[in-house]
Amino acid sequence: MNWTLLVFGSVYLLVLVEDAFVQGKRDARTLTFSRTAGGHSRRRRDTWTGQARFTACKTPLSPKDQEILLSHTHETGFHGDDGSSFTLTWVGDGTGVILVLSTLSALSDSFYEGGSTRLYRSDDFGKSFHDISHAINNTFIKKEFGISAGPGNPQQVILTANLPFTETLGGVILTSMDAGVTFRSVQLPFQPAQAIQFHYQDPKYLVVISIDDGLWFSQDFGNSWSEVHEGVHTFTWGSGITLFISSSPKGTVEAARRGELILRRTQDFGQSFATIAKNIFSFGYIGGFLFTSVMEKLGSPRVIYVSSDQGDHFRKAQLPSATTEQFYSVLDGDEDMIFMHVDNPGEDTYFGTIYTSDDRGILYSKSLERHLFGGEGKSDFTNVTSLRGVYLTNKLEEDGRIRSVISFDRGGRWRSLNKPENVDCPENSKKCNLHIHGEHSHFSGITPMLPLSEPTATGLVIAHGSVGDSISAARPDVYVSGDGGYTWWGTLRGPHHYSILDSGGLLVAVEAHRDRQISSIKFSTDEGQCWKTYNFTSHPIFLAGLASEPGTKTMNISIFGYRPDDDDQPMWVAVTIDFEHLLTRECGEQDYVKWLAHSDYDSDPETDGCLLGYKETFRRLKKLSACRNGRGYVVIRQQRPCLCTIKDFMCDYGFYRHENSSECLPQPDFLNQTQDICLDGEQEDLQTSGYRKIPGDKCEGGFSPPIRNDAFKNNCGKDSSPTSTNLQTGKSPGMLVLIVVCTCVGVIGLIITAALIITSRRINCRQRSPSYRFSALQLQEDDLCVSYESSPNAKRNGFQDQEDSDDDLIE
Repeated sequence: MNWTLLVFGSVYLLVLVEDAFVQGKRDARTLTFSRTAGGHSRRRRDTWTGQARFTACKTPLSPKDQEILLSHTHETGFHGDDGSSFTLTWVGDGTGVILVLSTLSALSDSFYEGGSTRLYRSDDFGKSFHDISHAINNTFIKKEFGISAGPGNPQQVILTANLPFTETLGGVILTSMDAGVTFRSVQLPFQPAQAIQFHYQDPKYLVVISIDDGLWFSQDFGNSWSEVHEGVHTFTWGSGITLFISSSPKGTVEAARRGELILRRTQDFGQSFATIAKNIFSFGYIGGFLFTSVMEKLGSPRVIYVSSDQGDHFRKAQLPSATTEQFYSVLDGDEDMIFMHVDNPGEDTYFGTIYTSDDRGILYSKSLERHLFGGEGKSDFTNVTSLRGVYLTNKLEEDGRIRSVISFDRGGRWRSLNKPENVDCPENSKKCNLHIHGEHSHFSGITPMLPLSEPTATGLVIAHGSVGDSISAARPDVYVSGDGGYTWWGTLRGPHHYSILDSGGLLVAVEAHRDRQISSIKFSTDEGQCWKTYNFTSHPIFLAGLASEPGTKTMNISIFGYRPDDDDQPMWVAVTIDFEHLLTRECGEQDYVKWLAHSDYDSDPETDGCLLGYKETFRRLKKLSACRNGRGYVVIRQQRPCLCTIKDFMCDYGFYRHENSSECLPQPDFLNQTQDICLDGEQEDLQTSGYRKIPGDKCEGGFSPPIRNDAFKNNCGKDSSPTSTNLQTGKSPGMLVLIVVCTCVGVIGLIITAALIITSRRINCRQRSPSYRFSALQLQEDDLCVSYESSPNAKRNGFQDQEDSDDDLIE
């Protein structure tokens, strides 16, 4: 058996599992874990007879520094606590408050069979914990979605009690407005079916779906509640106080399968609702774009409609059609552009094509072919948040190998990753590049962590990877890039848990072992060039994971795990190390240097560093400056516009840029076909030179592609939308899925049960709904992240599956 700790958002969960692999599913607000013993049999991974060799710098820790760290290392043992799960929640940014919920239960999916809860609180970043179970009268709190914290800085906390189910009694919540010092018990007029969700800006506004599909609102932080709608399937916050819901009076599950849901909108907390679309299968909201999925004719492929004005108008997304054997997936998005994956035709192909949209989210252009997207709904697509425009992902080559590619211009071009200078290629390797392990490897247990980057740590990326022809099945090593992915450095041998502290001035890492205990932590003050090792305990522990305050401002790191006690029972242990007393010198101006992002230092000075139309020069810490940025550190940058070049343009609708080429060519499947679409009431025959400026590009003057003026327009009626179209509905003959998959920035969570609870930063996406194959949602933007809890349905291979289902939008 193994204890597993995962980190997502401000909530942490710890779970005891019996197998060597833990696999998880993120279903809008869900991350569930089940056991598996296999990897990806349909995909080929090379196993080298000899791994790539690299030299890493290790420097000894002086006795004085060892003594300093020992005096600021704090260990808490949760003695006598045999909880089956732990949930750790950070409350407020910079407050140092952590709540730990330990739950021991004997619950089935449907019946209350007793249990116990202990609640611990720390107000010093985890250096000490105090049992405050008396503050909640020892109330038994739900294990699955028992604890929620307000977004951002507020100190609001909600605990959801687990009570015997009756049809007449409602639920009970305990609310706190002082970060868990005191709690107030509130009797609910309903039974919540999910975690109560905060508004992403104002935590006094709460919303939740009840077990009988009612939508309930509170405008006074849970003191009073009102039911505002019945038969609700899902809900999603839009901008401001706009809330979108899908509903059906006929029963939400069957209505969703048949595409009979109604999309409605309220902008006054449920006092009134406006119907904005009918006959939809699902919907989602990301980056200001509202998506709906519909079947326009019985048995026809389902299509996507997009609105950029909160549902006032919808337009049909211009993408290749997807049959019921395929799916769409929104990989990432912001107010300028959407990344969309379209699955390749055929069953279990494991790859598809990435398309990027225009700034309306309507016209899509081919960005990357043979993009890897596994049958488990896992994509390796990663937004490198420490540098604008950078994305990492993996593609499945025709020979079955998985290779990594990177884009520095928001998907305009993709290239292989350069081999790190300090790494030798494996023998018999025809090509030698770095390949990054993403969600697929994490899902199958090959790596304990995904690639990590933070907006406050400019250019810094940490990831597991391997060097050679393709991703290797051997144990991966840790690689670091300090320039956003242009160059890499082999830094640590074998899998590790790692974290970024002090806005990138400090990196910490702990070896990941399933079968043996650990007693040391490694740290680096030069972006992973050299590492020192600190033995933090004389009593080793089985590692569950690392946890630090959300963001990168802190210099405290907590190591969670367990060690067997005298009765051979696991005892939970939290060890917190404060590095602030080791790096005591505050950084001065002499410790920083000006750094031009995206520069190769060999190009024309006028164009060097130009990306998406402008240059960015950052003030960043010198690698050899052993000082601390501190909590007051802010990223300082200067921007200067550039002249336009062909690199500032992406291929237009119906065109694509072949790999290693700057020319946009017509897509083969568009040859001899008209490209008629209906926009703003006019049918446009798209006559184009094949180029359009990348959304968000700020270049001025310079290159301009030729424009063809022979396009004609015909009136085609009003805007086409799901509301105005007479849609036929019927039972789906197959499955079509649309998923949103991306990484959350600045969000950390520690998971240790069969489900994950996450605090919403800004946008609450999908609520309770039937979970389907490939169903997942992670939202990537600068300061928002969403992940939710779902109801426990039947599980199969780690996924909550429903036969003949459709979950084809970013719920």
